[in-house]
Amino acid sequence: VQLVESGGGLVQPGGSLRLSCAASGFTISSSVINWYRQALGEGRELVIGITAAGGTTNVASSVKGRFTISRDTAKNLVYLYINRLKTEDTAVYYCTAVAFGSWGQGTQVIVSS
Repeated sequence: VQLVESGGGLVQPGGSLRLSCAASGFTISSSVINWYRQALGEGRELVIGITAAGGTTNVASSVKGRFTISRDTAKNLVYLYINRLKTEDTAVYYCTAVAFGSWGQGTQVIVSS
């Protein structure tokens, strides 16, 4: 079971990003997939998830209305869409497959002008 995040980078405030979580060794429709983030010096924060059935779950109040999640079961990919980025969104973003306890290596998002 492996998860690989990608799509992070340096973005200006107000911009948008799409992060990807590529899964292998299992099908994404067999597990809740959650996105977490960890800012420097802070603990990991659960921001949003997608259920095995494809519904959105675990939306943090800090990202409600700006973060959305979707998946492509044919490609075994989960996407995190981040809109109206704020400086406080700067963090390493991780995806995790709850059923398997697996985590990716993370992708860095930096929001700065």
